Amino acid sequence: MTVRNQNLETIAPVYATFAVHQTTGVDDLKDLDVGSAVTLTGDYEVGPASDGSAILGKLISLSLSDIDNGKRVATVQIGGTMELPITTTYPEVGDRVVCGADGTVKKAPALTDYDPAGGNIARGLVLAVSGSEACTLYL
Repeated sequence: MTVRNQNLETIAPVYATFAVHQTTGVDDLKDLDVGSAVTLTGDYEVGPASDGSAILGKLISLSLSDIDNGKRVATVQIGGTMELPITTTYPEVGDRVVCGADGTVKKAPALTDYDPAGGNIARGLVLAVSGSEACTLYL
């Protein structure tokens, strides 16, 4: 009998629904952003990951379509195991992450004097890295 590969992304995911942040009346998240990292931008509101921001989770789906500005909601995986695209500084197994640009994540910086009260904004634990393309992360 051989050992069966585990699909860790199916183990106890936690999902939540949020409003989509807008800039000048246009939704900041589009269908192309599904699968990317997102960040909390306001009260129960999410937007694209920006460099150095705290990761909320992975965008799983958006309701309606791109032409429905102001009416869409975002389903975000906020817990469990997920795969996300990475950027430099590439994380390694065991690292924690913060958001990179354009929906990616990157290795969290060391705790410094400019981190917010309560500590570093890094989250998660990197379980695996696929070259310079993606990492598997547990939030």
